[in-house]
Amino acid sequence: MKKGIHPENYRMVAFKDMSNGDVFLTRSTANTKETLDVDGVEYPLIKLEISRTSHPFYTGKSKLVDTAGRIDKFKNKYAKFKK
Repeated sequence: MKKGIHPENYRMVAFKDMSNGDVFLTRSTANTKETLDVDGVEYPLIKLEISRTSHPFYTGKSKLVDTAGRIDKFKNKYAKFKK
Protein backbone atom coordinates (compact mmCIF):
# COMPACT_ATOMS: atom_id res chain seq x y z
CA MET A 1 0.00 0.00 0.00
CA LYS A 2 1.08 3.57 -0.62
CA LYS A 3 2.17 5.46 2.46
CA GLY A 4 0.57 8.75 3.48
CA ILE A 5 -2.70 8.42 1.54
CA HIS A 6 -4.88 6.75 4.19
CA PRO A 7 -6.61 8.72 6.96
CA GLU A 8 -5.16 8.47 10.45
CA ASN A 9 -8.27 9.38 12.46
CA TYR A 10 -10.10 6.03 12.57
CA ARG A 11 -12.30 5.73 15.64
CA MET A 12 -15.33 3.77 16.81
CA VAL A 13 -18.58 5.29 15.49
CA ALA A 14 -22.21 4.34 16.20
CA PHE A 15 -24.40 3.98 13.12
CA LYS A 16 -28.16 4.13 13.81
CA ASP A 17 -30.82 2.92 11.37
CA MET A 18 -33.57 5.52 11.77
CA SER A 19 -36.26 3.26 10.28
CA ASN A 20 -36.03 0.61 13.01
CA GLY A 21 -33.68 1.98 15.68
CA ASP A 22 -30.94 -0.64 15.22
CA VAL A 23 -27.49 0.58 16.31
CA PHE A 24 -24.15 -0.96 15.35
CA LEU A 25 -20.56 0.07 16.03
CA THR A 26 -17.72 0.10 13.54
CA ARG A 27 -14.56 2.05 12.86
CA SER A 28 -14.93 5.11 10.64
CA THR A 29 -13.43 8.50 9.79
CA ALA A 30 -16.82 10.11 9.09
CA ASN A 31 -17.31 13.50 10.77
CA THR A 32 -20.37 14.16 12.91
CA LYS A 33 -21.52 16.57 15.59
CA GLU A 34 -24.00 14.20 17.27
CA THR A 35 -23.19 11.53 19.84
CA LEU A 36 -24.96 8.45 21.20
CA ASP A 37 -24.48 6.58 24.47
CA VAL A 38 -24.07 2.82 23.88
CA ASP A 39 -23.53 0.62 26.94
CA GLY A 40 -22.30 3.57 28.99
CA VAL A 41 -19.79 4.76 26.38
CA GLU A 42 -20.38 7.85 24.24
CA TYR A 43 -19.70 7.45 20.49
CA PRO A 44 -20.03 9.81 17.50
CA LEU A 45 -23.38 9.12 15.76
CA ILE A 46 -24.10 8.68 12.05
CA LYS A 47 -27.80 8.37 11.14
CA LEU A 48 -28.78 6.00 8.31
CA GLU A 49 -32.07 5.77 6.44
CA ILE A 50 -31.60 2.07 5.75
CA SER A 51 -29.19 -0.65 6.86
CA ARG A 52 -28.77 -4.41 6.77
CA THR A 53 -31.52 -4.82 9.39
CA SER A 54 -34.16 -2.96 7.38
CA HIS A 55 -33.19 -3.43 3.71
CA PRO A 56 -35.54 -5.82 1.88
CA PHE A 57 -32.63 -7.67 0.24
CA TYR A 58 -31.26 -8.76 3.62
CA THR A 59 -34.54 -9.17 5.51
CA GLY A 60 -36.48 -10.90 2.73
CA LYS A 61 -39.48 -8.71 3.50
CA SER A 62 -40.92 -5.91 1.43
CA LYS A 63 -41.54 -2.70 3.33
CA LEU A 64 -43.75 0.16 2.25
CA VAL A 65 -42.04 3.50 2.77
CA ASP A 66 -44.41 6.43 3.27
CA THR A 67 -42.52 8.97 1.17
CA ALA A 68 -45.63 11.00 0.37
CA GLY A 69 -46.39 11.41 4.07
CA ARG A 70 -42.82 12.49 4.76
CA ILE A 71 -42.94 15.11 2.02
CA ASP A 72 -46.26 16.50 3.26
CA LYS A 73 -44.97 16.61 6.84
CA PHE A 74 -41.85 18.49 5.66
CA LYS A 75 -43.90 21.01 3.65
CA ASN A 76 -46.25 21.63 6.60
CA LYS A 77 -43.36 22.04 9.02
CA TYR A 78 -41.55 24.64 6.90
CA ALA A 79 -44.57 26.42 5.41
CA LYS A 80 -44.34 29.08 8.12
CA PHE A 81 -40.96 30.23 6.72
CA LYS A 82 -42.35 30.74 3.22
CA LYS A 83 -42.93 34.38 2.33
